[in-house]
Amino acid sequence: MIAINRWPQRAALAAALTLSAVSLPKVALAQTDYYNTDAGRPLQIEDAYAVERRALEIQAAPLRLERNRRGVYSWGIEPELAYGLFRRTQVEIGLPIALLDAGVGGKTVGITGLDASVLYNLNTETRIPALAIGASVLAPVGGLAADETYASVKGIATKTFRWARFHVNGQYTAGDAPVAAAGGADAVGAGASELSRWLSGVSVDRPLPLRSMLLSGEVFVRQPLHADEPLEWNAAVGTRVQLSPRVALDVGAGSRLSGDDKGWFATVGGAYVVGLPWRKR
Repeated sequence: MIAINRWPQRAALAAALTLSAVSLPKVALAQTDYYNTDAGRPLQIEDAYAVERRALEIQAAPLRLERNRRGVYSWGIEPELAYGLFRRTQVEIGLPIALLDAGVGGKTVGITGLDASVLYNLNTETRIPALAIGASVLAPVGGLAADETYASVKGIATKTFRWARFHVNGQYTAGDAPVAAAGGADAVGAGASELSRWLSGVSVDRPLPLRSMLLSGEVFVRQPLHADEPLEWNAAVGTRVQLSPRVALDVGAGSRLSGDDKGWFATVGGAYVVGLPWRKR
């Protein structure tokens, strides 16, 4: 009789364990956002994965500070929204804003364009790397934007090993180089100054799952839109931490090792991920 009377308790315990097991993957998905890197958060070289389907990632305050060898500082912030439109597909829209040092004239602040992009993950990583293709458009919106639209295409590969992940990016941008006006190149076409004719680089990151942390480093080279300018070699390190199931923070720092604008830069950003409701069919 004692064993029979315990059956309701055991059934309730089994139901509770089953419910916990069913609920666990949803939490786990939210807690691995630190694992999915984006361009500029914290490094330029990103991985080949898109945000989860029907997930909305709000990048509220990605901030970048630069100082060139002339001692001139510039700030940039680009609020963005990324949405998992389909399986392995994300769309993204951003509004970059720059604060430039205009010398004795003070500071110049303005919008440097309207940035829209799409990323499609071609395959799940197996023996071959995960591959992705992307395309973006920088439209001439704002007082510091260039005079024309720039379109870019990108290829991404990600390969995971037990001790680290490796990422390779290649990007090409179409469009004429901006023409500097009498006020100086720093105040004209600031949005285009962040672009390059082509860019290629590699990054490596080390996930620390128990701490929900990612440690990263990268090296990349880019050719400015002006063909007569020298190549720019860059190196940077960064980290991304999951502060809560929905909030991730990233910081990074690096140096432009060559080119006409040698100097250092630092980035800090955060993202909040929400799952939008959807109707079952």
